[in-house]
Amino acid sequence: MPTYDPPARLFNPMANNPCRTREDVEQALQALVRPLEPFRSPGGARVRLDTAAAHFDVVAADFEGFARPLWGLAPAAAGGATWIDWKPVARGLAAGTDPTHPEYWGDVRDRDQRLVELAAIGLTLRLVPEHVWDPLSDTQKNNVAQYLLSARQREYVDNNWQFFRLMLDLGLKAIGVPFDPAPSDRYRENLDALYLGDGWYRDGAPRHVDHYIPFAFHFYGLILAALDDDPRNERYRERARIFAAEIARWYADDGAALVFGRSMTYRFATAGIWGALVFAGEEALPWGVIKGYYLRLLRWWTRQPIAGRDGILSVGYTYPSLLMSENYNSPGSPYWALKAFLPLALPADHPFWVAEEQPCPVRPKPTAQRHPGMLVANPPGDAIALASGQQNLSMRFGAEKYAKFVYSARYGFSVESDERRFFDAVFDGTIGFSDDGRHGRTREVNDKALIADDTLYALWRPFPDVEVESWIYWAEPFHVRVHRVRTPRALHTIEGGFAVALQADLLPMLEDGPGQALAETSADLSAIVDLGSTVTRTGRAHRAPPNTNLIAPKTVVPQLLGDIPAGESLLMCAVVAQGDPAAVRRVLGTLPPRPDLAALEKLVAMRGVPVSAMTGAADR
Repeated sequence: MPTYDPPARLFNPMANNPCRTREDVEQALQALVRPLEPFRSPGGARVRLDTAAAHFDVVAADFEGFARPLWGLAPAAAGGATWIDWKPVARGLAAGTDPTHPEYWGDVRDRDQRLVELAAIGLTLRLVPEHVWDPLSDTQKNNVAQYLLSARQREYVDNNWQFFRLMLDLGLKAIGVPFDPAPSDRYRENLDALYLGDGWYRDGAPRHVDHYIPFAFHFYGLILAALDDDPRNERYRERARIFAAEIARWYADDGAALVFGRSMTYRFATAGIWGALVFAGEEALPWGVIKGYYLRLLRWWTRQPIAGRDGILSVGYTYPSLLMSENYNSPGSPYWALKAFLPLALPADHPFWVAEEQPCPVRPKPTAQRHPGMLVANPPGDAIALASGQQNLSMRFGAEKYAKFVYSARYGFSVESDERRFFDAVFDGTIGFSDDGRHGRTREVNDKALIADDTLYALWRPFPDVEVESWIYWAEPFHVRVHRVRTPRALHTIEGGFAVALQADLLPMLEDGPGQALAETSADLSAIVDLGSTVTRTGRAHRAPPNTNLIAPKTVVPQLLGDIPAGESLLMCAVVAQGDPAAVRRVLGTLPPRPDLAALEKLVAMRGVPVSAMTGAADR
């Protein structure tokens, strides 16, 4: 079938940028912010990019559109960029903080979204006051100072938000506005209480251990360490040095980051940890290795259709999708991705920019990460995390974002689009149960989650009266899942492998039958094979509902379907997917052995320790 591929630049302002040098990175930033200016209000304080809503008020959303680009613009200007027109920004800062101006940002309240966006104002005042502070009149300066001081008096959410007050303090110090340090001292203590060890934090309650750890906790901590001489900031350096090697496993050798958790619409904000290490002068890994992780990620994003026809970043991940978004995502939210451009604050002769980019290090064996509750492997072109599951009920689609059994940089994860169509569900990376053939239930929370060397164990309940024990482990290139189900009534089950992208011009090769299912495209092969369950399961290659997967708008997922009777049943399978179909075909001839349940039980009983994401710092 003839195909038409529109020019990549229509859907990505960074398309065709090689992202090899500092100049390339600065040009990428310039391309991303150029489309924004027509959406700026006359007074400069509001940037409204669409009419879709978040849970906060529209004025805060407009402020978000104003503030988030500053995460890239301020470092670029500090590093010598001269192409930025700061006049509308300074004009907007004056208008937004003037209670008499029509574009006033509004009074700041406790736990207000405005507290989030003011962190970028604090950094901008610290890095480039000559552009946004010096041009203001005395009256305008007083308005700005009073607005920032009023924000400091408010309560911030007890999670990564508490860094925002510390970021605001940076700006106030830079412009010579005195303030009471005591509230910030209390927040430092609160943030320390969220530290789990080994470089990991938990992001408040519920205890999320996700991308907010690298692109929020370590990002802000390293900025403070670089710009504020408070000796307490040294701990942020120490923790980041430990963390770098751990988080590196979340990145595939082609640059893609593990798709896991909330706020994935912030996209290449996941480069923030690498940029912040550079900004703080922390060579936690050799500069060439850090440069590789940083630039490969940016290059990966240059190939994704992340913008609309007008060049504005969409809400979504690799394509526009409100389905996967959070309740707090406004049209301006994706511009937190510009955190990736922090290294532009450094000159071209900085050792990072001078270093030769190094290829991704070889990572031959999976690694156990107790704090997020993961077993992470790095096969070619992927980063795959077997997951214990984390608390998630406060999040939209929390079960899909935190409680699947496996997550991938290459294949992402899917969110369900209709909870009343059980047999049309995706269930990639998880198992679904239904007692009526219409409504489906998957893992949401665990009663218990343990990690025992190279095995994850979880006890959970899809229904209050149904108990499931799950063991997951690597048998590379496969991972193996074992579920012991105890139920007082018969249930339908669907268990899914990895969802793979459907190419527009090619029909996939689908194979299904007793005990196995395969989905093969020209680029990928995904398979799920039963390993001797106590019930009969039939395979199918299921065309998933469109726009459910974060990586690809159309996917196919191999699944095993079976009915289990009342009583105890054992479900076991091996799952694999790679971007080399021929290689997967070869390994399907040598499946892992049938799991030894008694050995798994003994291992967990002897070696199992609680997963930090489930227990928190106080229970380590």
